[in-house]
Amino acid sequence: MGNDWIDEEGFRANVGIILTNNDGQLMLAGRVRSKGWQFPQGGMLIGEEAEEAMFRELEEEVGLQQSDVEILGVTRDWLRYRLPDKFIRRNSAPRCIGQKQRWFMLRLVTTDDNVCFDKCDKPEFDRIRWVSYWRPVNEVIFFKRQVYAQALYELGSTVYPETLPSQPKWWPKRWKISLGKGAIEKNDAADRS
Repeated sequence: MGNDWIDEEGFRANVGIILTNNDGQLMLAGRVRSKGWQFPQGGMLIGEEAEEAMFRELEEEVGLQQSDVEILGVTRDWLRYRLPDKFIRRNSAPRCIGQKQRWFMLRLVTTDDNVCFDKCDKPEFDRIRWVSYWRPVNEVIFFKRQVYAQALYELGSTVYPETLPSQPKWWPKRWKISLGKGAIEKNDAADRS
C-alpha cells in the first residue's frame, strides 16, 4: 500500500467499476483461485484523479481500454465501507480501516472478447460472467453489499432511465425503505451473515 491514498480517518481511496452491456446486464469478475465474484475495483494512488484511476484499474484488472467503454455516470460522493476487524492489517502504517469509493457506471461499446487478465503482474480475476442488475449485491462478500446496493441505486438511472428493475425478493426490507430515501444505513450488522 506504499503509494495508496489513505485519508486521516483510515479510509483508502478507491474506484469501483460497474460495466453494463446493451441488455442492461452487469459484468462480474471471478477472483483468481476463489469462488468469489465482484466488480473490478482498485486503489487510487496519491495525487491521482478518480477517472484516471478508473481507467488504469480497468486496464489492469480486465484488460479494457478507454476506447472499449463509455462513461455513463459516477457517484456524487464517496461511498464508504469498513473492513471487518479480521481484515484490518494492524502492522501497516497508515492503518487502513476501510475503503471510500467513487463508483463509475460504464457501458461496454466493444465485445467482451477484449477482456483479458494478463495486463498486470498478479491478476486478480480469471473469468467473467454477465448477470441481472441487482445480482452482484448477493454475490459480493458481505461487508461490501451495502456499498454495492448504494452504487447501483444511485447510478441505475444511467442504465434504466425509466425505472430501475424491481428489487429482488431476498433484498432486506430495511434496505427497501432506506433506498427509497436515497441511502442505506451503513454498517448494518444484521447483513453480515
